[in-house]
Amino acid sequence: MAETWLVVGLGNPGPKYSGNRHNVGQMVLDELAGRVGGTFSSHRSRAVVLEGRLGIGGPRVVLAKPLTYMNESGGPVSAAAKFYGIDPEHVIAVHDELDIPFDAVRLKRGGGEGGHNGLRDISRALGTKDYYRVRVGVGRPPGRTDPADFVLHDFSPTERKDLPFLLGEGADAVELLVREGLLAAQQKHHPAKA
Repeated sequence: MAETWLVVGLGNPGPKYSGNRHNVGQMVLDELAGRVGGTFSSHRSRAVVLEGRLGIGGPRVVLAKPLTYMNESGGPVSAAAKFYGIDPEHVIAVHDELDIPFDAVRLKRGGGEGGHNGLRDISRALGTKDYYRVRVGVGRPPGRTDPADFVLHDFSPTERKDLPFLLGEGADAVELLVREGLLAAQQKHHPAKA
């Protein structure tokens, strides 16, 4: 039997934050929801979830957007994983990444959290860092802008023009990861070394 994947889009709850760079993980999940076909509904894990398949005969996925603030993402992720019987090695966190340019997506499994409080809370709640991350680049803040302020602002008008392409690439990365594995997804989405 094929494994079920838990794909979690990180962000902050409510319309005030919906367009923030910090919420790009949830924006990618909205793109994936369109591909799965369906709408999110409330779940007892303190998240909204959507169950379905990626493509005809594709892998079974549970898409989840925590209803907590970013730094409290671990509880809903752990609760959803437990409810659906999904091990950490089949959890994918989709999140914003300051150390990657705005137009890029990178994937990894395990490793550090790079100061990302949402990831830190998920690692604590799952009891391991050994889960997948789809890191959606939001770029570094300009000048002396505080990174914490930068991620809590909406994308610039110029970025918004290209945002649908970035969200599509993030969704493609998740889909390739669950269908063909990490290496295949990295080969497609990471630039070739010169």
